[in-house]
Formats: sequence, structure tokens, C-alpha cells
Amino acid sequence: MTLDYPLRFMPKFRQYVWGGRRLGTQLGKSIDAEGVFAESWEVVDHGEDQSVVAHGLLQGKTMAELVSLYGDQLFGRHPVAPQFPLLFKFLDANHDLSIQVHPDDKQGALLDPPDLGKTEAWVIMDAEPGARMYVGLKEWVDRDALARATAENRVVELMHTIEPQPGDCVFIPAQTVHALGKGLLVAEIQQSSNTTYRLFDWNRTDAAGNSRPLHIEQSLATIDFAKGPVPLQTPQAVAEGVERLVECDKFVLDRMRLGQSRQIGGDERFHIVSVLEGMVTVDHPAHPLQLNKGETFLLPAASVAVTLAPSGPATLLDMYLP
Repeated sequence: MTLDYPLRFMPKFRQYVWGGRRLGTQLGKSIDAEGVFAESWEVVDHGEDQSVVAHGLLQGKTMAELVSLYGDQLFGRHPVAPQFPLLFKFLDANHDLSIQVHPDDKQGALLDPPDLGKTEAWVIMDAEPGARMYVGLKEWVDRDALARATAENRVVELMHTIEPQPGDCVFIPAQTVHALGKGLLVAEIQQSSNTTYRLFDWNRTDAAGNSRPLHIEQSLATIDFAKGPVPLQTPQAVAEGVERLVECDKFVLDRMRLGQSRQIGGDERFHIVSVLEGMVTVDHPAHPLQLNKGETFLLPAASVAVTLAPSGPATLLDMYLP
């Protein structure tokens, strides 16, 4: 069998205390009638967390099985990795997320079990008035200052804050302190890692009065205090209708604004493509797809190029390895 058609996966939902309902109301996800839903993992291969193919001859296969059975066809020009290296998700921050930090690859390799580091990027899809994100420490903050602020419950005072607008993008390298604030709906591309150290969780408790665990010493040991404040990304035009939002050693993140049909793929690399606005038909000779806002597909490296045909103006993200 050849891995040569665009793959849709069944989303995996995460219910965390800070979630809301916008994954259903704004992105059309089939969430339960009750409860809060924080994240929709669209493409993932991380231990027991596995995307499952939703259609076609490979329906029911997990991402780990695709990597094992069809690695060359999936990765193309890139070396076959033990796991799919990227994770793409949507997040509904109905409340503030914990102020946190993730290790880099070297630090992640020392964990038991070992994990990748977590470099990530956010694209803001919706922002309520006054919504904030906390991205990096203020320039003067060192380890001692942050340790004192942690003990005195003043971590937020030391954070660099931005009030983003829809369409803004921020790049969060591993070892950078950060948090999404309440009122944000976000698309996130990241390394396939789920290692998170919480530095501060807004003094939240559950119904029984219990706080979520914090990881103060791990956080202080992980943070790169030379990074300082994180600015918004400045999009760079790379082709007609295409902006480069992020280019790093872990992934490339492009935004496509489509008013007419455009081809993608056929370049010996995989592409994760997600619709942020509008509706798009993916023209493949054997497996055409129609995608609405909030829907995602993976185009394997072995696939022929496909045509993206928008029904009116559409905005998409295109994510791939450098």
C-alpha cells in the first residue's frame, strides 16, 4: 500500500480546568453537550496519544503505525524519525493557563522516559477585548529575582505581556516562560512533546480545595534567563498570498490567504494544512476532501501535489519540516 493521499484524523479532545466551549461553537467540533473542552489535538504521535486516520484505505491506523509502516513515504526528503515530530492543536483559553516552561531537546532527553523538547508557535484566531498572553520575562529578570517572586506570589509582575489581535503570531522557543490568557482561541504548532513545568497557576483550586502541582525547581532549572521578552512575529511575504510566520530548526509555519486555487505538496516533504477561515476543497485524483474552518489534513511526502480550491476567501496554515 502507498501512503499517497491526504489524511484526515479524528481529533483528540482534552478537558482541562481552563477550557471552554468555543471548539464547538466557533470551530464546529463535535464536543459533548456539557463540560469544558480546552484542546483539540489534530495531529499527534506521542506515546498513548495517537491520531487515528478517519477515512480511506488506512482508516483506523494510528500515526505511530503510519511512521512504522510507511516512514519513507511519510517523511520524504527528511530522515525517518522514531515518531512524528510535530503536534498541531487548537486551544480554547476560557481561563488563564498556568505560567509554564518546557525543556529543550537536550533537557528532554534526560527525562525518564526521554521526551523531545517543546518549541511552539501560536496563531491567534480570536481574542476577547483585553485578552492577554504572557510571553517571556522582563529584560531585567534573573533566576534570583524569579525565585523571590515565586515565593512571594508575584510571578505575573515579572512577565512580558501582549494584548494580541486575531492574526497575530508569537514564537515560543523551548526554555521560554509563557502562558495564554483567558479569552484567546489559538492554533498551535509544536514539537511532539507534552512535558510542562508549571511555575504559577493563579492560586486555583478544585472543588475539593486542591491545587494543581507546581514544578518550581524544575522550572527554574529549565528557563533560559537570557531570552527576555518575546515580541510578535513579523510576517514575511514568500509568494503571492503566502506569508512566512515562523522558520526555525523545528518547523516552518506559513499562512496562506486564498482567493483562488493554489497547489501544495509534490515537494518530497509532508505538509500539515489547517483551515482558519473559510472553506476549501482539496482536489486529489483519488481522495478529494472538503474542509471547513477548524479542520486539518496531513499530506504525506509521497502524495502528488494537490489543488486547494477555496469557496470564497479562505485562510490556511501550512506547517512542515525545514
